[in-house]
Amino acid sequence: MVRVRFAPSPTGFLHIGGARTALFNWLYAQSQKGTFILRIEDTDAARSKKQYLDEILYSLEWLGFRWDELYYQSQRFDIYREYAQRLVKEKKAYYAEKMPIEETANGDGNQQKENKFYSEQTKHAIILKVPQQKTSFVDLIRGPIEFDTSVIKDQVLIKSDGTPTYNFACVIDDALMNITHVIRGDDHISNTPKQLLLYEALGFKQPFFAHLPLILAKEGGRLSKRKGATAISEFRAQGYLPEALVNFLLLLGWSPGADREIIDIKEAIQLFDIRKVNKTAAVLDLEKLNWINSEYIKRADADKLAEQIIPLLCERNLIDKNNFDRNYLISLIKLFQSRMTFVHDFIERADSFFVKEVTIDPKDKERFLNRNLSREFSLFLKRIESLSEFKPEAIEAEFRALVSELGIQSKDLIHPLRVALTGKTVGPGLFEVIAVLGKERTKERLSRWIKQES
Repeated sequence: MVRVRFAPSPTGFLHIGGARTALFNWLYAQSQKGTFILRIEDTDAARSKKQYLDEILYSLEWLGFRWDELYYQSQRFDIYREYAQRLVKEKKAYYAEKMPIEETANGDGNQQKENKFYSEQTKHAIILKVPQQKTSFVDLIRGPIEFDTSVIKDQVLIKSDGTPTYNFACVIDDALMNITHVIRGDDHISNTPKQLLLYEALGFKQPFFAHLPLILAKEGGRLSKRKGATAISEFRAQGYLPEALVNFLLLLGWSPGADREIIDIKEAIQLFDIRKVNKTAAVLDLEKLNWINSEYIKRADADKLAEQIIPLLCERNLIDKNNFDRNYLISLIKLFQSRMTFVHDFIERADSFFVKEVTIDPKDKERFLNRNLSREFSLFLKRIESLSEFKPEAIEAEFRALVSELGIQSKDLIHPLRVALTGKTVGPGLFEVIAVLGKERTKERLSRWIKQES
């Protein structure tokens, strides 16, 4: 049975690279009906923070990556020490304080200085003897990779403070948790030979390895805070949908074929093959992400979108969480979905639909409401008041009849009506807007304007 793991360190927030690694592990487990393990690598007590851990767990859940098992390395120190001491007994490792001086004082002056520092820093630590040999493995993405261990120093297993090193804890955990496939970023390729030596020394079965390509900034170079290395929590706050972000992450190294860029995660599970992941670096194109997000918003269930929009409306005091017209909100979401790139766009474009009195920009008022329109507005209200079905088609028919009767062009009335009703100069179709506003709100807003003009 396939068993994979995602192993974040709670020394920082979950960023795009880590989320992509989590996705590919989770996706592979799903595609193989395997197990997805979450292992928190919190051995660095000084740098590990609860706020980072909480954000990592929440972000993974928000993205939909549910784990089957959860482990914390900080709770497993006794296990690591036990295996380290076993290696000492088997003479495959040694305690640092017993290292003979001559073993650390060879080479030129700089090498002697480095070795002395190495010895002092690891005093009382447990060190693995690295054999001089060739080691290799077949990467599921990159093919055969070979290393010469003669360039690798003896490896610290347990530090002088009693904490395990990354590679040692990683190998112990992967073996004891029966990890079959290690899927991680290619910045870990340099760790692989050191880990292979540990598998061999401990007599553990080696897993398969698959190293994902780097993610580069669109302007070139590796991701950084300045170049797109944004935390998943920030993407969430910016109004991205989790499904859209997962779709985008999926395309950073893998493709469903046929130049498709929108793919449902359920279909992706059926198609995904870790061996088909690209070898070349992926590029973080935020414009593509924005497009994908807009596509998902267009296709989203309005009720589901409402759950993200309601808190935003409450923050702006546009609705009372415990007392608002949900049907009206759903109708507005459907009206604006095709025009939204982010969830927040709804607030910016539909805020005027939740207020009693519409605020109009003086420039727009001067441009579209610079003459007395009380007669035209009154006639329009009279026509739509008699409608039995308040639908866009019926509203438009009455509007067309009125402009024909008045002998004016449609634009002479359509723009003033939009500004008076919404305070906006652009938006969805006016007749759809009026239908969603409803007969009473439309009458109330235009009547207020008519009174001002009288």
